[in-house]
Amino acid sequence: MRLVFTKYDGSLHWHQTMLYLGEDEHGTWLGARPGATAQRGSEPPVRFEGASVQLIPVRGLWWTAVFNDPPSGAEVYCDISTPAQWRGPGEVTMIDLDLDVVRVRGDHRVFIDDEDEFAEHQVRYGYPADVVSHAEETAAWLLAAVAAGAEPFGSVSQAWLDKVR
Repeated sequence: MRLVFTKYDGSLHWHQTMLYLGEDEHGTWLGARPGATAQRGSEPPVRFEGASVQLIPVRGLWWTAVFNDPPSGAEVYCDISTPAQWRGPGEVTMIDLDLDVVRVRGDHRVFIDDEDEFAEHQVRYGYPADVVSHAEETAAWLLAAVAAGAEPFGSVSQAWLDKVR
């Protein structure tokens, strides 16, 4: 399964091939075994030591989430993005809108990352007002949900991680 993030201008951002794991009430789950790689644009691939699972939430939501095994310092990493678009059975794509919600492994601190990039890209790419408001509202909702450990940010990801370990 190809997972493809672009930027608002259509340029290629992060992309990788992942395993299709299945679906539940939260959405579609994809997995990457330890040693899997991902690429940002045409840069050299980056290798990840631990397993991870990517949740593509049910249709219409403005985020995706990655749940990582150690040694990643980000236990949960949510990308604020446009709703996922399925390009056939083998590819899903969305536009990365810069903001991220991160839960740190160990101390479980939760924060919004890349607010400076979001502000810069609003000007650079000309984000429409409704895109800005969707991104900001989604980031605020995710911050609270991830901090509270509300599902799917609680324990549900562990069963999916077990499938790729």
